[in-house]
Amino acid sequence: MKFYYFFFALVFTFLGNKMYSQSNKVVEEVTSESKILRKAVDKKDESAEAESYFKIGESYFNASNFSKSEEYFLKSKNIYEKLNDKQNLEKVTRKLAQSQESQNKLKAAAKNYEVASKVGYSRSKKVQNSNDASRLNSNSPVVRMEAIQNNIQNSEKENNKEDLAAGYSQMAEANLEVKNIPKAEENLTTAYKISKDESPQQALAINQKLTDLYVVNKDFDKAIEVKKKVLKEDFVNGNSQKKVEQIQELADIYIKKNDPQEAISLLKNAYDIALNKGHTLEAQKSVKRLDSLYAISENTDASVQLYRDFLGKLPDLVSKDRSLVDNKILEDTEQRISQLEQEKKLKDELIRKKNLFNYSLIAALVILIGLIIFIFRTLKKVQIKNKKIALQSLRREMNPHFIFNSLNSVNHFIATNNELEANQYLTKFSKLMRGVMENSTDDFIPFQQELDLLQNYLALEKTRFSDKFDYEIEVDENLNTQSLKVPGMLVQPFLENAVWHGLRYRTTKGFLKLKFEKSAENLKITIEDNGIGIEESKKQKTEHQKTRKGRGMKNTLERIALLNDLYKQNIECKIKDKPNSQGVCVEISFKLSN
Repeated sequence: MKFYYFFFALVFTFLGNKMYSQSNKVVEEVTSESKILRKAVDKKDESAEAESYFKIGESYFNASNFSKSEEYFLKSKNIYEKLNDKQNLEKVTRKLAQSQESQNKLKAAAKNYEVASKVGYSRSKKVQNSNDASRLNSNSPVVRMEAIQNNIQNSEKENNKEDLAAGYSQMAEANLEVKNIPKAEENLTTAYKISKDESPQQALAINQKLTDLYVVNKDFDKAIEVKKKVLKEDFVNGNSQKKVEQIQELADIYIKKNDPQEAISLLKNAYDIALNKGHTLEAQKSVKRLDSLYAISENTDASVQLYRDFLGKLPDLVSKDRSLVDNKILEDTEQRISQLEQEKKLKDELIRKKNLFNYSLIAALVILIGLIIFIFRTLKKVQIKNKKIALQSLRREMNPHFIFNSLNSVNHFIATNNELEANQYLTKFSKLMRGVMENSTDDFIPFQQELDLLQNYLALEKTRFSDKFDYEIEVDENLNTQSLKVPGMLVQPFLENAVWHGLRYRTTKGFLKLKFEKSAENLKITIEDNGIGIEESKKQKTEHQKTRKGRGMKNTLERIALLNDLYKQNIECKIKDKPNSQGVCVEISFKLSN
């Protein structure tokens, strides 16, 4: 006898630890939805992923597995928050709150009702969630009843029977707090009638509340009546597992009523149904309850017989028990979902690291490119500055030969007691030097100032070589001498060459012509003389002159190159002997600039 009790204790312990019942419908829904979840994760469709989590949570919620439903609702909520999908966020947050409330996690539930209310996608849901938050947060039964009544009215308006049944059930709980048992009974009865055609699981929960109400108040006949009524419902008769559970609960009422014989009869019926339909866990519960009843009546033989019967039928029972397979499938499915989540986290981490590396590389490249651009611009600025310094330096240079000869001329005038000529020459010379210095800081000066300087220069050279040449300056009437800008003292070195290397070697008086004319968008400058020409001038140079390097023309050509580089003036300069006659022709052209 002791052996049997010990053996069955081990069997019951094993079954109690290893088995839990899940309906076949839940298994199918979760398994099916896990496949959709896999596709959503592969496609990186976060919206579909959140919806799959929500549906899995809903399957568990409908099966009263509230801890599991909370887990999946929370996953769904996190994704919808990330997507800022207010409609679905409101829906899943409310479901999460209901799941937490069913587990008596009232603070967490109230907080989520408040969150759902603040999302406020739907006006009616906003009011409903706000009322539920007030219901859970308030310590006053009156305030809770007011919130529940508001939700009942709202549910009736929206024709939401599930929420309406829940509202009447909540109102019954508030009625019990204020000891209004008849009203609680009425509200639970109403809730049951509403829910039985819409949500069987909800109807069973409400029926159990009504049954418990009668049992607590020792009204066992009404409790039995209510339980027998639910046993006649199609949603119970069509589900053998639910039927066994309801018969077992009815037996418990008879036990509390002190009617063990009726309880034993009911438990035997439950045991037979469980054996036939392959519900191992339910069969085990029936055996344990029968054993406790046999122990009270000291019917040891009946207990032994029951254990022998259960032991003999156990292998066949286990083989028929679909719940064992379903639970294994469900366990494997949840493991795959967990593995899928780990894979997603790993992929996200890899993507994050890859993006971090890419962004760091891009940032480094941007900094490097910025540094290169900065260095390039700095070098460019330095080059431009150096070119401007060089241009300024070249502008300030006057031919030392011209200055030396000018001073010699003054000395000659003084030596010959020609003070008037000396004074006139010095006046013109100082005026020219002052004009050159005043304009030495600007790359471009007004055309009229340049014209005055050139006229002053030619007047000086005419004073020195009065018997060698005459000159003429011609200016196009279309040129605006006040607004037009030209490079300062660019023409002077060419005039100096014409006088010193061409005209002064003539045996007869020569002629120098300086012409400014407008040609399309360019200013054309022509310097024309009838001196001895370039080739003849080279032949007449002394050995000393040949070894001396002239700076005037070289500086001018360097200035032209710098002006073209800095200001894109496209200055062109052509120097050539005049064909079929003596003399040299210089042509300079550049863009008109105001």
